[in-house]
Amino acid sequence: MHRSLRPLARPGTYTRWLHLLIPIAFVAIWLFIDHRVWVLGLLVVPLGLIPAVRLEEGIQAQLLLTPGERGRPDASIAAAPSATWRDRWRTVLWLEARLMLSGVTIAGTVWLPALSVDLVARGFGGPPLVFGQIAPWLPPHGWLVPLALVPLIIMLACLVQAGNLITFIARKLLGPSATERLTALEERTELLLERNRIAREIHDSIGHALTVAVVQAGAARAAGDPAFTDRALAAIEETGRAALEDLERVLLVLRETGLPASQRPTLLEADRLIESARGSGAAVDAEFSGPLEQVPGPVSREGYRILQEALTNVLRHSGPVPVRIRMAVLGSRLEMDVTNPLTGAAPGGMGGSGLRGMRERAALLGGEAETGPHEGEWRVRVRLPLDTLI
Repeated sequence: MHRSLRPLARPGTYTRWLHLLIPIAFVAIWLFIDHRVWVLGLLVVPLGLIPAVRLEEGIQAQLLLTPGERGRPDASIAAAPSATWRDRWRTVLWLEARLMLSGVTIAGTVWLPALSVDLVARGFGGPPLVFGQIAPWLPPHGWLVPLALVPLIIMLACLVQAGNLITFIARKLLGPSATERLTALEERTELLLERNRIAREIHDSIGHALTVAVVQAGAARAAGDPAFTDRALAAIEETGRAALEDLERVLLVLRETGLPASQRPTLLEADRLIESARGSGAAVDAEFSGPLEQVPGPVSREGYRILQEALTNVLRHSGPVPVRIRMAVLGSRLEMDVTNPLTGAAPGGMGGSGLRGMRERAALLGGEAETGPHEGEWRVRVRLPLDTLI
Protein backbone atom coordinates (compact mmCIF):
# COMPACT_ATOMS: atom_id res chain seq x y z
CA MET A 1 0.00 0.00 0.00
CA HIS A 2 1.29 3.47 -0.91
CA ARG A 3 2.44 5.50 2.06
CA SER A 4 -0.08 8.27 1.38
CA LEU A 5 -2.94 5.76 1.65
CA ARG A 6 -1.84 4.12 4.88
CA PRO A 7 -3.72 6.56 7.17
CA LEU A 8 -6.97 5.49 5.49
CA ALA A 9 -6.34 1.90 6.62
CA ARG A 10 -5.83 2.84 10.28
CA PRO A 11 -8.81 2.48 12.63
CA GLY A 12 -7.62 5.55 14.53
CA THR A 13 -8.38 7.74 11.51
CA TYR A 14 -12.07 6.92 11.77
CA THR A 15 -12.28 7.05 15.58
CA ARG A 16 -10.83 10.56 15.35
CA TRP A 17 -13.43 11.41 12.73
CA LEU A 18 -16.15 10.10 15.06
CA HIS A 19 -14.71 12.25 17.85
CA LEU A 20 -15.10 15.30 15.60
CA LEU A 21 -18.69 14.42 14.70
CA ILE A 22 -19.94 13.99 18.30
CA PRO A 23 -20.35 17.74 19.06
CA ILE A 24 -22.64 18.11 16.04
CA ALA A 25 -25.31 16.18 17.91
CA PHE A 26 -25.33 18.89 20.57
CA VAL A 27 -25.31 21.60 17.89
CA ALA A 28 -28.35 20.01 16.22
CA ILE A 29 -30.22 19.94 19.54
CA TRP A 30 -29.28 23.56 20.16
CA LEU A 31 -30.58 24.64 16.73
CA PHE A 32 -34.06 23.52 17.76
CA ILE A 33 -33.82 25.96 20.65
CA ASP A 34 -31.93 28.89 19.17
CA HIS A 35 -30.62 29.39 15.63
CA ARG A 36 -27.77 31.58 16.85
CA VAL A 37 -24.90 29.11 16.88
CA TRP A 38 -22.50 31.72 18.29
CA VAL A 39 -24.52 31.69 21.53
CA LEU A 40 -23.59 28.03 21.94
CA GLY A 41 -19.94 29.05 21.76
CA LEU A 42 -20.51 31.33 24.76
CA LEU A 43 -22.33 28.64 26.72
CA VAL A 44 -19.37 26.25 26.63
CA VAL A 45 -17.31 28.74 28.67
CA PRO A 46 -19.01 28.04 32.04
CA LEU A 47 -19.22 24.37 31.05
CA GLY A 48 -15.47 24.15 30.63
CA LEU A 49 -14.93 25.67 34.08
CA ILE A 50 -16.52 22.61 35.72
CA PRO A 51 -13.63 20.36 36.89
CA ALA A 52 -15.38 17.11 35.90
CA VAL A 53 -15.69 18.23 32.27
CA ARG A 54 -11.94 17.92 31.80
CA LEU A 55 -12.12 14.36 33.10
CA GLU A 56 -14.93 13.48 30.67
CA GLU A 57 -13.19 15.12 27.73
CA GLY A 58 -9.88 13.49 28.60
CA ILE A 59 -11.37 9.99 28.76
CA GLN A 60 -13.21 10.51 25.48
CA ALA A 61 -10.10 11.91 23.79
CA GLN A 62 -7.97 9.01 25.01
CA LEU A 63 -10.48 6.45 23.74
CA LEU A 64 -11.02 8.00 20.30
CA LEU A 65 -7.90 10.07 19.55
CA THR A 66 -5.08 8.10 21.18
CA PRO A 67 -6.50 4.63 22.00
CA GLY A 68 -3.01 3.15 22.22
CA GLU A 69 -2.24 5.37 25.23
CA ARG A 70 -5.37 4.50 27.21
CA GLY A 71 -4.43 3.61 30.79
CA ARG A 72 -0.72 4.34 30.35
CA PRO A 73 0.91 6.53 33.03
CA ASP A 74 2.74 8.51 30.35
CA ALA A 75 -0.37 9.23 28.25
CA SER A 76 -0.11 12.51 26.34
CA ILE A 77 -3.76 13.33 27.16
CA ALA A 78 -4.73 13.48 30.83
CA ALA A 79 -7.86 11.83 32.19
CA ALA A 80 -8.29 13.82 35.38
CA PRO A 81 -10.54 16.64 36.61
CA SER A 82 -9.30 20.22 36.59
CA ALA A 83 -7.17 20.90 39.65
CA THR A 84 -6.29 24.54 38.92
CA TRP A 85 -7.82 27.51 37.16
CA ARG A 86 -5.23 27.07 34.42
CA ASP A 87 -6.62 23.60 33.77
CA ARG A 88 -10.16 25.00 33.66
CA TRP A 89 -9.32 27.69 31.10
CA ARG A 90 -7.39 25.19 28.98
CA THR A 91 -10.54 23.05 28.99
CA VAL A 92 -12.60 26.04 27.82
CA LEU A 93 -10.20 26.63 24.93
CA TRP A 94 -10.36 22.94 24.08
CA LEU A 95 -14.17 22.96 23.93
CA GLU A 96 -14.18 26.02 21.67
CA ALA A 97 -11.54 24.55 19.36
CA ARG A 98 -13.32 21.22 19.22
CA LEU A 99 -16.63 22.89 18.42
CA MET A 100 -15.18 24.95 15.57
CA LEU A 101 -13.15 22.12 14.05
CA SER A 102 -16.16 19.85 14.36
CA GLY A 103 -18.24 22.29 12.33
CA VAL A 104 -15.65 22.41 9.58
CA THR A 105 -15.37 18.62 9.54
CA ILE A 106 -19.09 17.98 9.31
CA ALA A 107 -19.40 20.57 6.53
CA GLY A 108 -16.72 18.79 4.52
CA THR A 109 -18.14 15.36 5.33
CA VAL A 110 -21.59 16.33 4.03
CA TRP A 111 -20.96 18.90 1.32
CA LEU A 112 -18.04 17.32 -0.53
CA PRO A 113 -19.78 13.94 -1.14
CA ALA A 114 -22.94 15.86 -2.06
CA LEU A 115 -20.92 17.80 -4.63
CA SER A 116 -19.67 14.51 -6.07
CA VAL A 117 -23.27 13.31 -6.38
CA ASP A 118 -24.22 16.51 -8.24
CA LEU A 119 -21.25 16.20 -10.59
CA VAL A 120 -22.27 12.66 -11.49
CA ALA A 121 -25.88 13.77 -11.99
CA ARG A 122 -24.85 16.65 -14.26
CA GLY A 123 -22.45 14.36 -16.12
CA PHE A 124 -25.37 12.16 -17.11
CA GLY A 125 -27.46 15.16 -18.12
CA GLY A 126 -29.70 15.29 -15.07
CA PRO A 127 -30.37 18.20 -12.70
CA PRO A 128 -28.26 18.70 -9.53
CA LEU A 129 -29.71 16.65 -6.70
CA VAL A 130 -28.30 18.72 -3.83
CA PHE A 131 -26.82 22.04 -4.89
CA GLY A 132 -29.29 23.56 -7.31
CA GLN A 133 -27.21 26.72 -7.66
CA ILE A 134 -24.45 24.91 -9.59
CA ALA A 135 -26.77 24.28 -12.54
CA PRO A 136 -26.09 27.59 -14.41
CA TRP A 137 -22.33 27.14 -14.59
CA LEU A 138 -22.09 23.34 -14.93
CA PRO A 139 -23.42 22.31 -18.35
CA PRO A 140 -24.15 18.61 -18.72
CA HIS A 141 -21.09 16.79 -19.99
CA GLY A 142 -19.57 13.34 -19.55
CA TRP A 143 -16.25 14.71 -18.23
CA LEU A 144 -18.01 15.70 -14.98
CA VAL A 145 -18.32 12.05 -13.94
CA PRO A 146 -14.59 11.36 -13.37
CA LEU A 147 -14.28 14.86 -11.89
CA ALA A 148 -16.62 13.67 -9.12
CA LEU A 149 -13.65 11.81 -7.60
CA VAL A 150 -11.92 15.09 -6.72
CA PRO A 151 -14.29 16.14 -3.87
CA LEU A 152 -14.07 12.62 -2.41
CA ILE A 153 -10.26 12.70 -2.46
CA ILE A 154 -10.32 16.14 -0.83
CA MET A 155 -12.74 14.87 1.82
CA LEU A 156 -10.52 11.89 2.71
CA ALA A 157 -7.43 14.10 2.89
CA CYS A 158 -9.26 16.59 5.13
CA LEU A 159 -10.53 13.72 7.29
CA VAL A 160 -6.97 12.55 7.98
CA GLN A 161 -5.59 16.04 8.56
CA ALA A 162 -8.49 17.10 10.77
CA GLY A 163 -7.91 14.01 12.94
CA ASN A 164 -4.22 14.86 13.25
CA LEU A 165 -5.03 18.47 14.09
CA ILE A 166 -7.61 17.68 16.79
CA THR A 167 -5.18 15.19 18.37
CA PHE A 168 -2.43 17.83 18.40
CA ILE A 169 -4.78 20.36 20.03
CA ALA A 170 -5.95 17.78 22.58
CA ARG A 171 -2.37 17.05 23.61
CA LYS A 172 -1.69 20.75 24.06
CA LEU A 173 -4.87 21.70 25.93
CA LEU A 174 -5.79 18.43 27.68
CA GLY A 175 -2.24 17.25 28.25
CA PRO A 176 -0.98 16.63 31.80
CA SER A 177 -0.24 19.71 33.87
CA ALA A 178 3.09 20.15 35.66
CA THR A 179 1.55 18.78 38.87
CA GLU A 180 0.13 15.73 37.08
CA ARG A 181 3.46 15.02 35.38
CA LEU A 182 5.18 15.26 38.76
CA THR A 183 2.68 12.83 40.31
CA ALA A 184 3.04 10.39 37.39
CA LEU A 185 6.83 10.53 37.68
CA GLU A 186 6.57 9.90 41.40
CA GLU A 187 4.34 6.87 40.86
CA ARG A 188 6.61 5.43 38.15
CA THR A 189 9.67 5.94 40.35
CA GLU A 190 7.95 4.29 43.30
CA LEU A 191 6.74 1.42 41.13
CA LEU A 192 10.26 0.81 39.77
CA LEU A 193 11.65 0.87 43.28
CA GLU A 194 9.05 -1.62 44.48
CA ARG A 195 9.73 -3.93 41.53
CA ASN A 196 13.44 -3.91 42.30
CA ARG A 197 12.70 -4.63 45.93
CA ILE A 198 10.37 -7.51 45.03
CA ALA A 199 13.04 -9.04 42.79
CA ARG A 200 15.58 -8.82 45.60
CA GLU A 201 13.13 -10.24 48.16
CA ILE A 202 12.31 -13.24 45.96
CA HIS A 203 15.95 -13.89 45.15
CA ASP A 204 17.21 -13.54 48.73
CA SER A 205 14.37 -15.06 50.72
CA ILE A 206 12.65 -17.60 48.50
CA GLY A 207 15.88 -18.61 46.75
CA HIS A 208 17.61 -19.12 50.09
CA ALA A 209 14.72 -21.23 51.42
CA LEU A 210 14.64 -23.45 48.34
CA THR A 211 18.41 -23.93 48.49
CA VAL A 212 18.24 -24.99 52.12
CA ALA A 213 15.36 -27.38 51.41
CA VAL A 214 17.17 -29.01 48.48
CA VAL A 215 20.40 -29.42 50.46
CA GLN A 216 18.59 -30.86 53.50
CA ALA A 217 16.55 -33.28 51.36
CA GLY A 218 19.66 -34.47 49.52
CA ALA A 219 21.58 -34.95 52.76
CA ALA A 220 18.72 -36.91 54.37
CA ARG A 221 18.45 -39.26 51.41
CA ALA A 222 22.22 -39.85 51.36
CA ALA A 223 22.48 -40.39 55.14
CA GLY A 224 19.89 -43.17 55.40
CA ASP A 225 19.48 -42.35 59.10
CA PRO A 226 15.84 -41.99 60.32
CA ALA A 227 16.84 -39.61 63.13
CA PHE A 228 18.78 -37.40 60.69
CA THR A 229 15.89 -37.54 58.25
CA ASP A 230 13.49 -36.31 60.94
CA ARG A 231 15.79 -33.42 61.75
CA ALA A 232 16.16 -32.58 58.06
CA LEU A 233 12.39 -32.61 57.52
CA ALA A 234 11.92 -30.37 60.55
CA ALA A 235 14.48 -27.93 59.12
CA ILE A 236 12.76 -28.03 55.72
CA GLU A 237 9.39 -27.38 57.38
CA GLU A 238 10.73 -24.42 59.34
CA THR A 239 12.50 -22.97 56.32
CA GLY A 240 9.40 -23.45 54.16
CA ARG A 241 7.19 -21.75 56.72
CA ALA A 242 9.54 -18.76 56.85
CA ALA A 243 9.61 -18.63 53.05
CA LEU A 244 5.80 -18.59 52.92
CA GLU A 245 5.74 -15.67 55.34
CA ASP A 246 8.23 -13.79 53.18
CA LEU A 247 6.22 -14.60 50.05
CA GLU A 248 3.06 -13.24 51.67
CA ARG A 249 4.91 -10.05 52.49
CA VAL A 250 6.09 -9.75 48.88
CA LEU A 251 2.55 -10.31 47.59
CA LEU A 252 1.33 -7.58 49.92
CA VAL A 253 3.80 -5.19 48.30
CA LEU A 254 2.57 -6.28 44.87
CA ARG A 255 -1.03 -5.54 45.81
CA GLU A 256 -0.13 -2.11 47.16
CA THR A 257 1.72 -1.08 44.00
CA GLY A 258 -1.63 -0.95 42.24
CA LEU A 259 -2.68 1.93 44.45
CA PRO A 260 -2.10 5.56 43.46
CA ALA A 261 0.73 7.18 45.39
CA SER A 262 -1.74 9.35 47.31
CA GLN A 263 -3.44 6.23 48.75
CA ARG A 264 -0.32 4.44 49.97
CA PRO A 265 0.56 4.45 53.68
CA THR A 266 2.48 7.36 55.18
CA LEU A 267 4.21 8.04 58.47
CA LEU A 268 0.87 9.13 59.90
CA GLU A 269 0.00 5.41 59.83
CA ALA A 270 3.24 4.30 61.52
CA ASP A 271 1.24 3.13 64.55
CA ARG A 272 0.09 0.03 62.70
CA LEU A 273 3.71 -0.95 62.04
CA ILE A 274 4.51 -0.50 65.71
CA GLU A 275 1.49 -2.50 66.83
CA SER A 276 2.38 -5.26 64.39
CA ALA A 277 5.91 -5.44 65.82
CA ARG A 278 4.52 -5.51 69.36
CA GLY A 279 2.17 -8.27 68.34
CA SER A 280 5.21 -10.30 67.28
CA GLY A 281 6.64 -9.99 70.79
CA ALA A 282 8.97 -7.01 70.40
CA ALA A 283 8.93 -4.30 73.06
CA VAL A 284 8.76 -1.12 71.00
CA ASP A 285 9.52 2.27 72.54
CA ALA A 286 8.45 4.90 69.98
CA GLU A 287 8.79 8.66 70.27
CA PHE A 288 7.66 11.09 67.56
CA SER A 289 8.16 14.85 67.60
CA GLY A 290 7.39 17.62 65.17
CA PRO A 291 4.54 18.10 62.67
CA LEU A 292 4.56 14.79 60.81
CA GLU A 293 1.36 15.80 59.01
CA GLN A 294 3.34 18.53 57.22
CA VAL A 295 5.93 16.12 55.81
CA PRO A 296 5.60 16.04 51.98
CA GLY A 297 3.86 13.01 50.56
CA PRO A 298 6.88 11.40 48.82
CA VAL A 299 9.03 11.75 51.95
CA SER A 300 6.29 10.46 54.24
CA ARG A 301 5.58 7.43 52.04
CA GLU A 302 9.23 6.49 51.67
CA GLY A 303 9.80 7.10 55.38
CA TYR A 304 7.01 4.64 56.14
CA ARG A 305 8.66 2.01 53.92
CA ILE A 306 12.04 2.56 55.54
CA LEU A 307 10.55 2.17 59.02
CA GLN A 308 8.71 -0.95 57.86
CA GLU A 309 11.92 -2.48 56.54
CA ALA A 310 13.85 -1.56 59.68
CA LEU A 311 11.30 -3.28 61.94
CA THR A 312 11.11 -6.29 59.60
CA ASN A 313 14.89 -6.69 59.77
CA VAL A 314 14.81 -6.56 63.57
CA LEU A 315 12.22 -9.32 63.77
CA ARG A 316 13.86 -11.43 61.10
CA HIS A 317 17.43 -11.33 62.40
CA SER A 318 17.11 -10.56 66.11
CA GLY A 319 13.68 -11.84 67.03
CA PRO A 320 11.34 -10.20 69.59
CA VAL A 321 13.90 -7.87 71.19
CA PRO A 322 13.44 -4.34 72.57
CA VAL A 323 13.28 -1.74 69.79
CA ARG A 324 13.66 2.01 70.19
CA ILE A 325 12.26 4.37 67.56
CA ARG A 326 13.00 8.10 67.53
CA MET A 327 11.51 10.21 64.76
CA ALA A 328 11.56 14.01 64.55
CA VAL A 329 10.83 16.77 62.06
CA LEU A 330 13.68 19.25 62.52
CA GLY A 331 13.56 22.30 60.29
CA SER A 332 13.95 21.16 56.70
CA ARG A 333 14.66 17.50 57.36
CA LEU A 334 13.15 14.35 58.82
CA GLU A 335 15.33 12.31 61.17
CA MET A 336 14.68 8.68 62.08
CA ASP A 337 16.64 6.36 64.37
CA VAL A 338 15.70 2.70 64.92
CA THR A 339 17.92 0.76 67.34
CA ASN A 340 17.84 -2.71 68.90
CA PRO A 341 20.27 -4.94 70.83
CA LEU A 342 22.68 -7.00 68.76
CA THR A 343 21.70 -10.65 69.13
CA GLY A 344 22.56 -13.38 66.66
CA ALA A 345 23.48 -12.48 63.09
CA ALA A 346 23.67 -8.85 62.08
CA PRO A 347 21.07 -7.87 59.45
CA GLY A 348 23.76 -7.31 56.87
CA GLY A 349 25.53 -10.56 57.55
CA MET A 350 23.14 -12.76 55.57
CA GLY A 351 23.31 -10.88 52.30
CA GLY A 352 19.77 -9.57 52.58
CA SER A 353 18.45 -6.74 50.45
CA GLY A 354 16.58 -4.76 53.12
CA LEU A 355 19.52 -2.57 54.08
CA ARG A 356 20.35 -1.81 50.47
CA GLY A 357 16.70 -1.01 49.82
CA MET A 358 16.62 1.50 52.68
CA ARG A 359 19.73 3.23 51.37
CA GLU A 360 18.27 3.35 47.86
CA ARG A 361 15.01 4.87 49.11
CA ALA A 362 16.87 7.53 51.07
CA ALA A 363 19.17 8.33 48.14
CA LEU A 364 16.18 8.67 45.81
CA LEU A 365 14.89 11.44 48.07
CA GLY A 366 18.26 13.15 48.28
CA GLY A 367 18.88 11.89 51.82
CA GLU A 368 20.98 9.22 53.43
CA ALA A 369 20.55 6.04 55.49
CA GLU A 370 23.28 4.60 57.71
CA THR A 371 23.05 1.07 59.06
CA GLY A 372 25.41 -0.89 61.26
CA PRO A 373 26.58 -1.64 64.82
CA HIS A 374 26.75 1.32 67.18
CA GLU A 375 27.68 1.12 70.87
CA GLY A 376 26.57 -2.49 71.23
CA GLU A 377 23.33 -2.01 69.28
CA TRP A 378 22.21 -2.26 65.70
CA ARG A 379 21.19 1.16 64.44
CA VAL A 380 19.34 2.42 61.38
CA ARG A 381 19.84 6.16 61.06
CA VAL A 382 17.99 8.03 58.33
CA ARG A 383 18.07 11.70 57.29
CA LEU A 384 15.60 12.88 54.63
CA PRO A 385 15.26 16.43 53.28
CA LEU A 386 11.71 17.78 53.29
CA ASP A 387 12.14 19.94 50.20
CA THR A 388 12.89 16.96 47.91
CA LEU A 389 11.26 16.65 44.49
CA ILE A 390 10.38 13.35 42.88
